Amino acid sequence: MDDRANYKAAKELLAKAKRVLVSGHLSPDGDSLGSMIAMARMLRAAGYDAYATADVHALGKPGFLEGVADIIPVRRLKRRKFDLFVYVDCAAPNRLPPEVRPFAEKLPTLTIDHHATSIPAGAASIIDPTASSAGEIVWRFAKWMEWPLDRAIAEALWVAIITDSGRFAYDSTSTGTMRAACDLLKHGVRTAWINDTLYCSFKTKSMELKRRAWRSLHIWKNRKVAEVTLTRNDFREVRGTKADAEDVIEIPRQVARNEIALFFYQIPDRTHETRVSIRTREPHDATLLAARFGGGGHLRAAGCTVKGGMAIAKRQVRKAVKEMLSGKMKPAEEPPKEKGAAPKEKEVEPKEKEVAAPKERDVVAPKEKEAVQNAT
Repeated sequence: MDDRANYKAAKELLAKAKRVLVSGHLSPDGDSLGSMIAMARMLRAAGYDAYATADVHALGKPGFLEGVADIIPVRRLKRRKFDLFVYVDCAAPNRLPPEVRPFAEKLPTLTIDHHATSIPAGAASIIDPTASSAGEIVWRFAKWMEWPLDRAIAEALWVAIITDSGRFAYDSTSTGTMRAACDLLKHGVRTAWINDTLYCSFKTKSMELKRRAWRSLHIWKNRKVAEVTLTRNDFREVRGTKADAEDVIEIPRQVARNEIALFFYQIPDRTHETRVSIRTREPHDATLLAARFGGGGHLRAAGCTVKGGMAIAKRQVRKAVKEMLSGKMKPAEEPPKEKGAAPKEKEVEPKEKEVAAPKERDVVAPKEKEAVQNAT
């Protein structure tokens, strides 16, 4: 199905609806939040009773966007009724907030996404893995629908695009991305202010999480692999959320000659699992590594969740990374299982800051040591 057919199917679906709920993935980043805010505002301007929903306590840096005040907190959705559900920047329904998933199951659904691992679902889908961001796809659809933009919508889409394209630096940036950006600028986007807010101003707890991540930096495989770690205790002690550590993955990625960067973290919830953010450089496919553990994402940026504590997760992911570096990795249908590992393996969480085996650790160059010391 080509773009026009997808757009037509989406338009027909919208024509049958009046009350629309828009959501993004768990712990929304700039692309997810910006796309859902823009979509909800454009739908309201077009005459729909439309609202975005998210955990308002986990919006992070993009939480300054105009339109955040209109978001319905996920905990208040039970009393609301809708006849159409739209989710953006989310590869699968299981990546939606738990409170939102029932709407995806019961209502006609429109999916707008750009993940390489995204599978068409619902009554209509607009999916383009070559797009820089979900925001770019939302902009295209808005132009096709001839929906007018205002500054608030343009700024929401601007944040969506620049955060997922690395401020137009990643491989996913295309001429189409730049056309979208040029059009958004016509509506008065405050580029300098947005840049300062997103990239030049950080809360104390965010800085503290980065300091702890720097202290956990572990480099191995002749600098090809670098990883950082934040435990539940780290988040609890600084009273931070994943949104406060959104760019921590850039720490291991900055290591010279790095090919695979990993960020292991555990958010303070009741689940016994460890999440992993993955960034790669050529020739490695981040989605291949993430898919081994049931995750997904993009060619150079992906993520997954490993059942088990930090030590189990690191052991499994490191094994998979070694396979990838050796060129032996193949897509796995199921996450690897530890031989003889019991689900309730004992681990001492507070000591997870340094679990790297001494034999694997490479000697870090003096300049890198100085950089780490200065950062901490």
